[in-house]
Amino acid sequence: MLHSRLRPLQRRHAPLHPTSSPSASAPGPKFQDEDDVDCEESPDDIFSAFLPHLLPEDAPSFHGDPGQHLLYSSPRYGDLEIMVPSYPSLSEKRSEENAAGLSQEGKVNQVEEGRKLFAHILWSAAMVVAEGVENADVRSEDADTDTAMWKAKGESVLELGAGAALPSLVCALAQASKVTVTDHPSSPAFSGAIQFNMSHNIPKTSTTNVSIQPHAWGVLDDSFALRNKGAFTRIIAADCYWMRSQHENLVRTMLWFLAPGGRIWVVAGFHTGRAIVAGFFETAVQNGLEIERIHERDLNSATAEGKEVRRDWVPVREGEGPENRKRWCVVASLKRAQES
Repeated sequence: MLHSRLRPLQRRHAPLHPTSSPSASAPGPKFQDEDDVDCEESPDDIFSAFLPHLLPEDAPSFHGDPGQHLLYSSPRYGDLEIMVPSYPSLSEKRSEENAAGLSQEGKVNQVEEGRKLFAHILWSAAMVVAEGVENADVRSEDADTDTAMWKAKGESVLELGAGAALPSLVCALAQASKVTVTDHPSSPAFSGAIQFNMSHNIPKTSTTNVSIQPHAWGVLDDSFALRNKGAFTRIIAADCYWMRSQHENLVRTMLWFLAPGGRIWVVAGFHTGRAIVAGFFETAVQNGLEIERIHERDLNSATAEGKEVRRDWVPVREGEGPENRKRWCVVASLKRAQES
């Protein structure tokens, strides 16, 4: 099962060297010295790991606490240590209110504060992309279109709203020719998490060109955007859709950076409501993108053969509520409409 690949690590690391990124707007997380002994997993961590099995309708849409290190066990690339971004001003313990972009008083934060909150966790959507890329790398000669969709080897990859950047990391391990990791300039991920996740897990022998860049969606007149117009054959956008007001800017960014014949990987949970995700697809189609493939995936179950449990995508599902939508996500591949 997808969630079984992830577990928390108790080992703490010495403070990271500051990243050279111009968007490092917050100091790095504080960790104990490298010489500190490992701790056993807490009962809370063990219980959390079994929650998807005990409460299948309540599948987690996100994982980890701010500043925590997680172990992602990849069947293809081995154990990968993932650092979750953190601002020092936030509690180390997450909450549903944090993930929903709410303050402790229950009031909705401003957009910038919301962006910070949403980068402090690893989203299940990122794990869906990572798993797809791994499977395509294992079965690189497989003619099955489900596998071929996720091919990253030799591709130039751009991740939007990356946060901890697990999909970017896995694409680099799958020998993409180029991987560019981006997030909003205010993102806490630039305080060291992205740099750690790339440098700690990618072998020095890798030939993939990896870079880390700040990017605000829809801002296409800076040096980064001007240098890279039409430069990426694969664009990743995993759980980037919770701000309806940013859908048009997100689509503008996608169209600007997408190379001829390129594809956009869209994965989104329904934790902020199905209507918001459906609204993104409407905006994408209205502005020049086409949905090539789309389905819904059960994050908590698999068939007897170990394959995904799927159902058709629908923009409205009768009788669906918060209690039974968490275990599902939508997976889609988009392309330019005129390429049809």
